[in-house]
Parts: sequence; C-alpha cells; structure tokens
Amino acid sequence: MVTTPAHQFPTGIGYSAQRRGELLGWARDADALIMEDDYDGDFRYDRAPVGALQGLDPERVVYTGSVSKSLAPGLRLGWLIAPAALTERIVARKRTMDLGNPVLDQAVLADFIVGGGYDRQLRRCQRAYRERRDAMVAALGEHFPGTAVSGIAAGLHIIARLPARYGPENVFLERAAGAGIALRPLRDCGTAGSEDGTLPLVLGYAHLAPGDIARGVAALAEAWRTGRAGSG
Repeated sequence: MVTTPAHQFPTGIGYSAQRRGELLGWARDADALIMEDDYDGDFRYDRAPVGALQGLDPERVVYTGSVSKSLAPGLRLGWLIAPAALTERIVARKRTMDLGNPVLDQAVLADFIVGGGYDRQLRRCQRAYRERRDAMVAALGEHFPGTAVSGIAAGLHIIARLPARYGPENVFLERAAGAGIALRPLRDCGTAGSEDGTLPLVLGYAHLAPGDIARGVAALAEAWRTGRAGSG
C-alpha cells in the first residue's frame, strides 16, 4: 500500500493514531509492506509535525521523502528508508533505472543537513507557508463569506468549499477562466464532488506572496460579481 498518513492529497486529512494502528495491523496480518510518502510532512502549522509511521514498525514501512517542497524540485533529490532485507534489491533497481543522481549534489545536501542549514531552511519555509495559508483563508473569508476550509493546517494547499450561492460550479469556473484565473475543482483530483451544492476547490498558496494571494481572491470575487450582473 502507498499512503500519505501525515497529510493526504487532495483531501488534506491526517491519519489519527487509531487509523495508523489499524493500518500497521493490516500490514502485519497480510504480510504486506507500506510505502509512506511523506511529501510535505514537515509543514504543519498548528502543532509540531506528527512522527513518521515508519518509526512505529520499521520492518513493515518503507519511508520516502524529498527536498522538492523545501528546496527545489529541480534538484531531484530525496531519500528512502527501507527494511534492511530490501536494501540490496532497492539499490540494484535504483542503479539500473536511472544510473544514479549526481554525486556532488548529494554531497552538498548531506553537508547542508549535517551543518544544520537544512533545519533552518525548513523553519523559514514553515513560517512563509503558514503566512501564505493564513492570507488565503483570510481572503476567502473576506470575499467569499461562509467558505469552509477542510483538512488539517498543513502542507501547501487547502480545500475551500464555497457556499452553494456561488454556483453552479461550471459557471463559476467559466467566470474565473474569463478573468484569467485558473482553478482546479476537487473533482479533477479523482475525488467525488459536492452533493450539497457547495463548490469544493483545491487552492495552492506556496508559490504566491500574501499580497498576491489577497489580490487574486479579490479578482476572483470581482469576476463572479461581474458575471452575475451580466447574466442578470
């Protein structure tokens, strides 16, 4: 099983302690392995990051992560912590798949981690991403009153459910596109849409400054109002 227990995409949920225990119990009963993808587990804003599932059962969980969210995706550097019995096979498969990553890049990253630079970088990212998330939530509250934000306060995106009065969804998306604003509805991620008429959207914020986020949400609200006036 491949899973993201710290912060699932796109729903934004985090596994409870009970759910983690149930998952590990299943793996033991089924003699199975769990691949834990900790793609943004370092970015939790309401409390300290939750410990990895791998720490609870190192022989059943393969843990993987990368610096794509904290440094740059172009580095193509990450890590995988696997049970000792699998290490040789994993190393052999990695070697035949892509001939390995540049040694110099890995050595620089290792030095950055050992010297404490990576921890400082994570703290900077946490502060910046938290500020941007707060800006997104505040702007939605101001321009789209009644919007519900679901999922834990973590990661690089939120699920915002706009009230039904802003729908129907296809019309709202058309008005946004007409104003040059690209949006992704939750249903585009393979998740069931809303049954109560609300508009669930997947909104990322990591690449935008707080001021840009505020202006973007304001422009989206203006596009909706203009389209509504025109249709009336």
